[in-house]
Amino acid sequence: MSNQLGVLNALDAAKTQWYHFTAIVIAGMGFFTDAYDLFSISLITKLLGRIYYFEPLSEKPGTLPPHIAAAVNGVAFCGTLAGQLFFGWLGDKLGRKRVYGLTLMLMVICSIASGLSFGKSPQGVMATLCFFRFWLGFGIGGDYPLSATIMSEYANKKTRGAFIAAVFAMQGFGILTGGIVALIVSAAFDHAYKAHPYNVDKEHSTVPQADYIWRIILMFGAVPALLTYYWRMKMPETARYTALVARNAKQAAADMSKVLQVDLNAEQEKGDKIGTEQFGLFSKEFAKRHGLHLLGTTSTWFLLDIAFYSSNLFQKDIFSAIGWLPKPETMTATHEVYRVAKAQTLIALCGTVPGYWFTVAFIEHLGRFTIQLMGFFFMSVFMFAIAIPYQHWKTNNTGFLIMYSLTFFFANFGPNSTTFIVPAEIFPARLRSTCHGISAAAGKAGAIVGSFGFLYAAQSTHHDKVDRGYNTGMGVKHALLMLGAVNCLGMLFTLLVPETMGRSLEDITGENEEDNGHQQTFSVEKVPV
Repeated sequence: MSNQLGVLNALDAAKTQWYHFTAIVIAGMGFFTDAYDLFSISLITKLLGRIYYFEPLSEKPGTLPPHIAAAVNGVAFCGTLAGQLFFGWLGDKLGRKRVYGLTLMLMVICSIASGLSFGKSPQGVMATLCFFRFWLGFGIGGDYPLSATIMSEYANKKTRGAFIAAVFAMQGFGILTGGIVALIVSAAFDHAYKAHPYNVDKEHSTVPQADYIWRIILMFGAVPALLTYYWRMKMPETARYTALVARNAKQAAADMSKVLQVDLNAEQEKGDKIGTEQFGLFSKEFAKRHGLHLLGTTSTWFLLDIAFYSSNLFQKDIFSAIGWLPKPETMTATHEVYRVAKAQTLIALCGTVPGYWFTVAFIEHLGRFTIQLMGFFFMSVFMFAIAIPYQHWKTNNTGFLIMYSLTFFFANFGPNSTTFIVPAEIFPARLRSTCHGISAAAGKAGAIVGSFGFLYAAQSTHHDKVDRGYNTGMGVKHALLMLGAVNCLGMLFTLLVPETMGRSLEDITGENEEDNGHQQTFSVEKVPV
């Protein structure tokens, strides 16, 4: 540890103070917005179908055709994947701070533009909605590697995992707020514009003003992002980027002296010697040191997101299948939005939000590895417990809701949090943002598989029960069994991920070595209080 720069030592040993919480809020509000934007689409897809694909002769309300539904649900994930790779690479090339404001402004502009999707024809509205949601996803994608990397490089080593988890936990509040906003907006419109259910008056069950509901819900996503833009621009560049990548230990010491409110020596000569041997992402040296780690972080995030996003995006379909939501034809369009939002809000309150904060509370006691393995294990258990006696849950809605909530609880008190944390810790500073972006992009590839695949797989095996425009699928039961098997694979690949609890980032990656030629070890060291 003698080679550690004083400024990085000071960050590692710093007591928890105000700037830590400021960084959590600034980075966390980005994730709040990310989750709101990504998951709010599931609240409005049924409404979009009723408005733009109404057929007067049909006994059921209009629904989005399969290819349109897949595009609307999945296009933001495609943008996110591209954004994670691009901004992850850019964050290592230009610095974390310089790229950070750009992603946020992209999110603000595209949130507003999504709600303003124009055109009179269904094709025009859907095409522009998908276009803006792709670029919204592109901005969201940049937030993943940048927020994680910034928080890991600002934090002290004693509470680093909890701080990164707290940033990610803001996703839970984003999902919850999406449900609450949809509840308020739909309830207001339901009260102001009275209508009859679809089976009473088909043509007038969807009031013309309902077109404003989905637009308001989507556009609200710009508000939290705008609120934090100024503070993002005020944050100094992280000391680890400035010292280890930009090779300016003097500037790093000056920046962190203001943040920590202590005097720090520049140690420019020492900074010039540390980590002098550089290796690239595609080098043999990287493969030797971090190849298995990258395989571990990409595979576990990929497998997790297949299960997590398919379950989250299609809650409304699962709730309908077990009868927790009334049949669409017995409701008006605005009331259906209200019921879907109510279901999503309950799940968020019961399982999603508590799970995130359990990770924050216990990650520095149990460790990343244990929480991830435990999370995958219990996700498998509860997926199988829902799927195997699936017919039983159709008559026991309360039991189903509890089991379903527990699945989300252990996703968030488990791999959904740890897959975000670990890639920000185990890779060297000059490749940290890039590798986190690659890992996150693998996750979004899983989300795309889950969101596109589950849409078709969960269709009923009976022709008369499938949604209009779809072919028969394997049914919800068998789709859930498949997701349980995916979680079992996640347990297996978790074995490739090292434990990082209580370690300095430079100690983990070997960047303290002057010749940087030694294979890093993962020995446990005592954490200074």
